[in-house]
Amino acid sequence: MLTDVVNFVVDTVGSLGYIGIFLMMFLESSFFPFPSEVVMIPAGYLAYKGEMNIYIAIFSGILGSLMGALFNYFLAIKLGRSFLVKYGRYFFIKEETIVKMEEFFKSHGHISTFSGRLIPAVRQYISFPAGLAKMNIFVFSIYTTLGAAIWVIILTLLGYYLGDNELLIKEYLRYIIIGILILLALLGFWYYKKIKKSS
Repeated sequence: MLTDVVNFVVDTVGSLGYIGIFLMMFLESSFFPFPSEVVMIPAGYLAYKGEMNIYIAIFSGILGSLMGALFNYFLAIKLGRSFLVKYGRYFFIKEETIVKMEEFFKSHGHISTFSGRLIPAVRQYISFPAGLAKMNIFVFSIYTTLGAAIWVIILTLLGYYLGDNELLIKEYLRYIIIGILILLALLGFWYYKKIKKSS
């Protein structure tokens, strides 16, 4: 099943090119439940085969991620919390998800828009509390771009160096996610200490 999905995405990305990467990463970064792994890993594989330029593929992925995040950001500002809570379930946005993202945003501050981009099941929704809090759009864009860039580059390089070896990709991705979570915990601890010291 997964192989069929990956083959479909490889064919889609191959036919639509960089625009396909942009569009799919836009969807992944918005509220649509579409995993970035099945976009950027095949893109890296196509770069390995010489059918794509790896730098343009990475740029397209990062740009798509940023635009999808901005879409959620402005959606939250335009519609407001009550609308998202009431009608969000029709667009794959559960009320408990919004509450969890708000708590995550309050606990970690603005830097959560960076760290949240590196955590599965968080990166798609962290833009909502940022929009509801009317976070500075320039700061939001910088943090989001940095977080998205790290994730996109990791996935693309996995596809480039591991090719179509699905088992190896799964194994490496699991260890990378664990490593990222540990790094984010250390970063959060350092950030908390720094804020506490300055207050």
